[in-house]
Amino acid sequence: MTLIELAALFTEQKTWLVASTALGRDALHVYFGLGLFIAIRLLWRRRGGGVAAWLAVLVLAVTGEVLDMTTQANNAMVLPASAHWHDIWNTMFWPTVLLFVGHWLRPKAGPLREPSGEDAERGLEQA
Repeated sequence: MTLIELAALFTEQKTWLVASTALGRDALHVYFGLGLFIAIRLLWRRRGGGVAAWLAVLVLAVTGEVLDMTTQANNAMVLPASAHWHDIWNTMFWPTVLLFVGHWLRPKAGPLREPSGEDAERGLEQA
């Protein structure tokens, strides 16, 4: 499958999705970016999972825009670069916010258990 055929298939699927969901293209960018970020973050819960999820969304956004530009070039219709940056911005905004605030959303490290008398003694010894 050539890049032009792949771009045409991508555009066809995107057009079908917009028509069948009655959502705007901007909303779909937001939903896909956020959905992919959360899905990867749920699968990769260890350290570095947030960065990996953010990078996956970035690859999705850039790949989608490359396919859009390929379709436009093939149809002799070129949108300004600002339109493509707008789509990337829409896709990346919430994953970027979640990446930066994710540090504060993580539960505290350590075992979840009731404090014992030994813990109190250790605290007094350390003081």
